[in-house]
Amino acid sequence: MKISLRAGERIYINGAVLRVDRKVSVELVNDVMFLLEGQVMQASDATTALRQLYFIVQLMLMNPTDVRDAAALYAQHHAALRAVCESREMLDGLGVVDELVSATRYFEALKRIRALFPVEQAILAGAATIPPVEAA
Repeated sequence: MKISLRAGERIYINGAVLRVDRKVSVELVNDVMFLLEGQVMQASDATTALRQLYFIVQLMLMNPTDVRDAAALYAQHHAALRAVCESREMLDGLGVVDELVSATRYFEALKRIRALFPVEQAILAGAATIPPVEAA
């Protein structure tokens, strides 16, 4: 896989952070876990349940030698999300994410979670428009 980076851009590869000083192309010739800087979510941006799940899986990808704590947190958060979610699309997506995480395919899991962001937004927007129940 060939990746092009701009000057000053970072890439996270198997837990290592690399920053390039000039425009460069890097060819990854074996199977590695990587994350481009633009795909990294900051803790302050993990403002919804699904974004928090993304952040947890991101931690697993960025520190592959020590995933035990993040994996435990992932299991709790994933189970809580499945317990409260009623959307079939979201539940199906969370099932796929769990399979990917179980197979340590964190990058693919992150892609799948990102694809669910619009679904979560629609759910949250719908919840915000439900009128409150009036007392009798």
